[in-house]
Amino acid sequence: MATRYFNDLHSWLINEEFSSMRQARLHKAYVLWLNLLANPLAFAGFLVVVALVMLALFAPLIASHDPILQDLTMTLKPPSAAHWFGTDEFGRDVYSRLVYGARTTLYISILVTIIVAPIGFAVGATAGYLGGWVDVVLMRITDIFLSFPSLVLALAFSAALGPGIENAVIAIALTVWPPIARLARAETLTFRSADFVVAAQLQGAGMGRILFRHIVPLCAPSIVIRLTLNMSSVILTAAGLGFLGLGAQPPMPEWGAMAASGRQYLLDAWWLTTVPGLAILLVSLAFNLLGDGLRDIMDPRNA
Repeated sequence: MATRYFNDLHSWLINEEFSSMRQARLHKAYVLWLNLLANPLAFAGFLVVVALVMLALFAPLIASHDPILQDLTMTLKPPSAAHWFGTDEFGRDVYSRLVYGARTTLYISILVTIIVAPIGFAVGATAGYLGGWVDVVLMRITDIFLSFPSLVLALAFSAALGPGIENAVIAIALTVWPPIARLARAETLTFRSADFVVAAQLQGAGMGRILFRHIVPLCAPSIVIRLTLNMSSVILTAAGLGFLGLGAQPPMPEWGAMAASGRQYLLDAWWLTTVPGLAILLVSLAFNLLGDGLRDIMDPRNA
């Protein structure tokens, strides 16, 4: 009986602990949401980002026409009730291509983030934790990448890899990870001599466990903020590559490529370049506003 009682008590204590942790996380998320609501500009950026995600997810339901289907009898029609943002040189509906282009933009942004987040953190945290010659070598490599303008470097990698959306993702990722590595190194240098890290080392914890169990949760807010702010540069770089024909290839709808196709009709069909250009501007601005708001909310030094 005593054994069963203690087992039941142990199970109850574990359940209570998990319940308390879950409540703490929910409370933290609720406070974050309230702080986001209290920042009008950040909340406006959040709404635009949510709208972008909804456009990408429900593009077949939101689009009014097939984005690839050509109708040469409807070429270069101005905005109307039938075609809200007009038609392009092949008679395709610009609104529908803009909606489906949100998928391409989100696809590139998410893939680049998935690639650069672990690479940047691994390089920066390793350099900051080990120090010495490892730090010097990794940071000098990082400095080499930072010494080139990101768009120029992305163009060089895209030209070497060839046109295509996957190659564009790789090219953009190769230009975005250095700032993440720099930030991760600075955060790791702050925490590597902390008491909890020394205690973990004395208990025999390896570098990988210390980095991913103890330092990652502390670096995560800063890295998330940096990744959010980087989204605007990722979108602008992707649009630039698409504008130059090195990104998404026809007939895939992509905002940069759409703006490029309307250059020769700029005086007669202003909507071909203006509409995707405004979409790029709006989404880039939204990510910047959201990133600034998250920095004010999540950075404990601003509390």
